[in-house]
Amino acid sequence: MSAPLNVLVIDDEPPIRKLLRMGLATQGYQVTDAPNAKAALELMDTKPDLIILDLGLPDMQGLDLLRELRAKNESVPIVVLSSRADEGAKVHALDLGADDYVTKPFGINELLARIRAALRHQLQSQGERPIFRTGDLSVDLVRRIVKVGEREVKLSPKEYDLLRLFVQHAGKVLTHNLLLRELWGPSADSQYVRVYVRQLRQKIETHPDSPEYILTETGVGYRLRIPDELEQAK
Repeated sequence: MSAPLNVLVIDDEPPIRKLLRMGLATQGYQVTDAPNAKAALELMDTKPDLIILDLGLPDMQGLDLLRELRAKNESVPIVVLSSRADEGAKVHALDLGADDYVTKPFGINELLARIRAALRHQLQSQGERPIFRTGDLSVDLVRRIVKVGEREVKLSPKEYDLLRLFVQHAGKVLTHNLLLRELWGPSADSQYVRVYVRQLRQKIETHPDSPEYILTETGVGYRLRIPDELEQAK
């Protein structure tokens, strides 16, 4: 399967951390949690894909921690949880770099929707489409769900990384050397690219020997078919 998104939950209340672990796990997220600011800062080395931050922490002002988290990672989405509902607190948190602000008590479905919105916004700010489509192939870059028609395709983490790289450069020829360097490192065996492209085609192509999505540029590399609306605009 595709590698799950890693969510860092920072909250000093064990029941809240348990609720979030369970609720996020049902949606396929991988959850790491921290009961205080010190543990949270140490866990930043795990490079979370999203942070849920409670402002009422025992060892540091939540807004100070928000400032430090944003300094460590400028782009990671941060959703703030707080029992303070006043407008001033929300504005302050958003000005310091929070992507959204959810007031306690909260519903888990609302929080999940806010998380999805924050992830979509991050992708858009990076120039990526939340959902890429070409023909019957769709790649949801927020949920990491790949479909051909209505059929969901299960990919290994490396297969997904390869497909995402193609999506990021759709329509462009990616050389064997570039793919090898980006995904395995320059010293890796060059056969890795061919093996994983073949595996990916087996999963997303109707006829893997005559592919319509991942096209071969003989002697150079591969190219992902561009989105339909771009094809029509040519």
